[in-house]
Amino acid sequence: MSHEDQVSPPVRVSEFLAQRAVFTVAELDGFLSARGSSSRNTRKSLLTYYQARGRVLRLRRGLYAVVPIGSRPDAGAVDPYLVAAKMAEDAVLAYHTALEFHGRAYSVYSRITYASTMRSVPLRLGSKEIRSVPVPPALRAKGRQMFGVTSLQRSGAELRVTDFERTFVDVLDRPDLVGSWEEIWRSLELVEFFDLDRVAEYVHLLGNATTAAKVGFFLEQHRDTLMVDEAHLEALRRLRPRQPHYLSRRGRGRSRLVKDWNLIVPEQILERSWEERL
Repeated sequence: MSHEDQVSPPVRVSEFLAQRAVFTVAELDGFLSARGSSSRNTRKSLLTYYQARGRVLRLRRGLYAVVPIGSRPDAGAVDPYLVAAKMAEDAVLAYHTALEFHGRAYSVYSRITYASTMRSVPLRLGSKEIRSVPVPPALRAKGRQMFGVTSLQRSGAELRVTDFERTFVDVLDRPDLVGSWEEIWRSLELVEFFDLDRVAEYVHLLGNATTAAKVGFFLEQHRDTLMVDEAHLEALRRLRPRQPHYLSRRGRGRSRLVKDWNLIVPEQILERSWEERL
């Protein structure tokens, strides 16, 4: 008689494990409850049993990974995207991680970033660090946290990630979460198309004049490749700051004022200095 059969009432957790790569205690509780077992002792006993046999790996309190049969329990082998998606009930892959997930990041980072309204301690997963960032305050204030968020399947599991339009604006809104200007520009240039009406809608939701100018500046630089019309640019110009603002607060260095956007832009962007190394 298996350990599962000795637990009262009988449950078949192997079915649950076969359908998941990462799971939360809440998900396991839901599975057990649907099969007539709501006892915490039953859940605790089952987790202890499967951990001892190397079929389940505890990642943090309330979060576990399923170890494929024949494999060794190794946190480094667990899909970090699936883990990030389970770190909080409202977790959304965002910023550079969204670019990576969509296959549009110029570089691959060791940090996995998800947006959430809940704070969480970073999690080390092999060579990856999974870290939360707050949802933009303007979205929380307007109850629009899930604007520009899409649900996608990965390894049979559903996760949430920001779409191209929100990712584009988010990256320029918080460049400190993304990397160098070369990384930002090269990554965004890998995206072939943006729904510019959606971009403008999201810029309005954020209500940040500097971000509006940054988005407009990038679109103007790429107006031919992205098929940007003057109407979209003019709508963004109306949102630009009244006084010159720096494109970024960090590493200002040598910069020039782009009067059309009241934006002080680093010369490395204006001159695309990274191309000199090619």
